[in-house]
This record gives sequence, C-alpha cells and structure tokens, in this order.
Amino acid sequence: MVQFLKKYRLFLIVLALLSVVILFLFNSALTPRKHLKVYSPADVNPELVDSTVQYIARDHKIADFAFTNQNGKTITQNDYKGKIYVADFFFTTCPTICPKMTDNMSWLQEQIKNMPEVMLLSHSVTPDIDTPEVLKEYAHKKGVIDSKWNLVTGKKQDIYYIARKSYLAVKTTDSSELYDMVHTENFILVDKEGRIRGFYNGTNLDKDVKGEKNVKQLLEDIKWLAANEK
Repeated sequence: MVQFLKKYRLFLIVLALLSVVILFLFNSALTPRKHLKVYSPADVNPELVDSTVQYIARDHKIADFAFTNQNGKTITQNDYKGKIYVADFFFTTCPTICPKMTDNMSWLQEQIKNMPEVMLLSHSVTPDIDTPEVLKEYAHKKGVIDSKWNLVTGKKQDIYYIARKSYLAVKTTDSSELYDMVHTENFILVDKEGRIRGFYNGTNLDKDVKGEKNVKQLLEDIKWLAANEK
C-alpha cells in the first residue's frame, strides 16, 4: 500500500487539487450572485413618474439640482458626486408616515456615519412651510449629522420635477394646483453614478413584507455597492 501511494503520489495530489477546484466551481455556479437592478422610469409605477419621462427605459440618472439645506447652504449634485446616497421626500408637520420614516433614516445614519462615501438627502414637499429655520429645528430634534444628512427646501416646482422626473417616487394630488405632491414611504438608493438602484419601504425597518424591501435590506445593498462598485 505504501509503495502504491509513493508510486502514484503525484497523481493523487493532482487529483485532490482538481477535486477541490471542481467543487469550488460547482459551489460558485450554484450560489446566486448578488445584483442590484438599475432603474429607469419605464420600470416604475406610472403614478410615480412624470408623463414626459415614462418612456425612458435606460440610461436614467438623477438630474442636476440646487436646494437649500437646514443650515441655509445651497446643496447641489456636486455635494453628492461620487457618493452613494439615500433620498426621500417628507415634510416636518406630517403626522402619519414621516415620523417613522425619519426614525428609520436616523437609524440608517447611525449605521453609515463612518462610511465617508455614503450620505442621505431628504426633500421637503411643503417648502413654503419648511424653511431652513424650520428644517434646522427639526434636524436638531432628530439628531441629524450635518455632514451626512441634508434636509432640503426650495422652489416647489423644482422639488416636484426632481421627485417625479428623477427619483420617480412622488404622486400627484387631485388638487387643481399644478405642483401639489403626495410623498410616498419610498427610500431611494442612488449609486455613485447617479443611477437609481432600489426602492425601499422607509416605514419598515426589518419586517419581511412580500414585494418590498425594508431599511435593513437597504443597508445591506449600500454595503454591497460600496464594496463592489468603486
């Protein structure tokens, strides 16, 4: 037996190595690779998208913008250039879903505060009420870290357009006023190239609900983007 092993030692070593390689390749083939879809207007519920862009099926990116944050500073797309970020739409006097959304965004801020390539961006849909001073007080109450999270206000028309033409996340109302908006619970994940990579229920931290992703899944996807798309 010992002589046999010595005689065929090289063959057995090669066979063992080959077996390891084959098992690794089989395991890799059977393990699904994570992938995050790149969303365009054609992929989203038409109720959330402006009619002028509903036909776009590829190469959709967040448009240039300029809004004022809680510190009175003008925030533009350049502040988010090369960043992964999460956007949402809210208003400070909202009594329904906003408190839960803001609590979950605060939780997310805590998780990403040491990730310099990740930021947050919240747009007020009642900019006539949510002045920089109001946003500053709200930010203080919610523990907003200024370097990580901008709460922004601006012209209602501009917010309406970016909500429905870029982020694809806000409905219109039945009001006769042209730029009336009904914000949704969506948190929108945007990658470093300004592309939408996912929609998440901002009121849901970790509960599994069929057909939607929660905020903890959002954090997992942020980490995946940070690790895999430089």
